[in-house]
Amino acid sequence: MIASALLLVVAAVIALGAGHGAAFDPNPLQDFCVADTTSKVRVNGIPCKDPATVTPDDFFFAGVDHPGGTASRRYGFTALPVQIPGLNTLGASHARVDVAAGTVFPPHYHPRASETAVVLDGSVYFGFVTSYPDNKVYAKVLRKGDVFAVPQGLVHFLYNNGTEPAALYATLSSQNPGLVLLADVLFGSGLPDDLLAKTFLTDGATVHNIGAKFRS
Repeated sequence: MIASALLLVVAAVIALGAGHGAAFDPNPLQDFCVADTTSKVRVNGIPCKDPATVTPDDFFFAGVDHPGGTASRRYGFTALPVQIPGLNTLGASHARVDVAAGTVFPPHYHPRASETAVVLDGSVYFGFVTSYPDNKVYAKVLRKGDVFAVPQGLVHFLYNNGTEPAALYATLSSQNPGLVLLADVLFGSGLPDDLLAKTFLTDGATVHNIGAKFRS
């Protein structure tokens, strides 16, 4: 009996450890694996270049001091991915985020990553919300030089309620953190209006009018 109970405990510990490991990017098995974008095979990221052909430029990115990248269709932010081939398989990604005065990077979450952001310019109201049932807001007004951290998977937001543009540098703890914009998911995915009306404790006409802004 004792041996059986001990075996169950050991199995449970192993299962918990395996579950924890699967929740994050795999650990690298070498010093680096510089991405080889010419290959169509995908194993733990993008296949590696021959180490003999790796150069310092594979670990370098220029231009993060200027805004750029992908502009939001509906909101006032721009995201510039910091694409460094040498980060392949290292479980990290980076981006410069610019938020125009009076606009937002709306509530969203990264299902596979925590986030740490440092303000480069301007000021923003930045924070996250804890999970149900507490739904507690942890947020501060951040200014140049300030840093704020967001736990993995929690909803967070940026609001530039000032009169000047703001810029941040964000580091995420996954090579592929994912991005879920809550409003876009709810109103732009084709969910039934009556379901959303019951979800937001309102009427179908209100939901339909909001949804039309996301479907256009």
